[in-house]
Amino acid sequence: MTDQYENPLITRYTSRKMASVFSSDEKFKMWRTLWIALAESEKELGINISEEQIEELKSYREQINYEDAQKREKEVRHDVMAHVYAYGLQCPKAKPIIHLGATSAFVGDNTDIIIMKKACVMIRSKLVNLLHGLSLFAEKYKDLPTLGFTHFQPAQLTTVGKRATLWMMDFLLDYEEIESIINGLMLRGVKGTTGTQASFLNLFEGDHNKVKMLDQLVVKKLGFEKSIPVSGQTYTRKIDYKILSALSGIGQSVHKMTNDIRLLQHLKEVEEPFEKNQIGSSAMAYKRNPMRSERAASLARYVISATTNTAMTSATQWFERTLDDSANRRIVIPESFMAADAILDICINISSGFVVHEKVIGQHIMNELPFMATENIIMESVKKGGDRQELHEKIRVHSMEASKRVKDQGLDNDLLTRILKDSTFNLSEKDIASLTLPERFTGRASEQVEEFIIEHIKPIFEKHKDEIGIEIDLNV
Repeated sequence: MTDQYENPLITRYTSRKMASVFSSDEKFKMWRTLWIALAESEKELGINISEEQIEELKSYREQINYEDAQKREKEVRHDVMAHVYAYGLQCPKAKPIIHLGATSAFVGDNTDIIIMKKACVMIRSKLVNLLHGLSLFAEKYKDLPTLGFTHFQPAQLTTVGKRATLWMMDFLLDYEEIESIINGLMLRGVKGTTGTQASFLNLFEGDHNKVKMLDQLVVKKLGFEKSIPVSGQTYTRKIDYKILSALSGIGQSVHKMTNDIRLLQHLKEVEEPFEKNQIGSSAMAYKRNPMRSERAASLARYVISATTNTAMTSATQWFERTLDDSANRRIVIPESFMAADAILDICINISSGFVVHEKVIGQHIMNELPFMATENIIMESVKKGGDRQELHEKIRVHSMEASKRVKDQGLDNDLLTRILKDSTFNLSEKDIASLTLPERFTGRASEQVEEFIIEHIKPIFEKHKDEIGIEIDLNV
């Protein structure tokens, strides 16, 4: 325990791997990687930098003297210059060329893009695993009829598996959005103090081509294809908004799915996993609360709300740069990724352990199916010589009585028994049973599950087959 606030995203919810991606150590090592890439590229383009200096920088890439940097930052109030100073203490030969021609955004912004891309790759992998878990569930229950709901009122039947594909469709769109971001992200590159590259043009004595080549070389060394065509001192903060909007989309999908699960658990039809020793309530020992789904929904709202923050930051930037983005971004970007990571972990865990109560589902169907089957019953009775108008009126009267019995007396729905006993319909018990088979009311639900998974989901699994099967260990 500690006497200071601890961020619950780190202590309770996000994975250790995602927390590590946004660690200070990851950031500062990336700063040094960028300084090395810059020095190497400048050397390749003719700047007087020796191989010995480059090797010295490389030898201390991973060994960061944090105490020196922290002490220096207290003096100069500038984190980048504090780390330039600390790196120079370790690399006296390379000290004169560290950060040559660059501005703070060279390490800050490029590092942010690199780290966010890494985090997006992790998020994509978890989306794939969630889709995989849901696809197994959907395939298993693609034929199991269940009540559909519109306005949370009983509607036409669907299947348990088909409902899962509605969740999957949302996550498919999220996957495609994250994939687009990963493939399209560009580094800030080497753009200089106000984005004009003036310092580098001076460094290369007016050679515009070498300045352009420097930008391209650094970007390639960091594993990217392109840099942003133009920028001020920083890359446009609309990129942050775009990335967090994709995370918000995941939050929306998670919230919708987990809300559905919470409602289904109330109906006792489908439940999330419940551990042997899990306690549902401190007061009511019998309860099986959908706590995973509730936690996911709670964190999802946080992810969804973060886009407002990045939108405001993007909108309020002044000219080539203003520093009122910095403190804000240090919080909102890492926490959005960690919360998105956490909710995906929860949903993967849920999808691997759904509990389906088929008898309860069947019971609920039979409470409503008699009303839904009346049109089929009328048509079958007409085939046997009945009068459609007379049958319609009889159905109306019987339905009202059956509904009254259910609502006012709390008894079962006896509409089918009433119809069977009414000679006007001329139907046998076998006829009624055939006309009210739940499978007759699910349309193409089963086929839709198969087609959707084969055509849209399995190609993703093939593309990411080495990532499927990650272990999820929820802290709480």
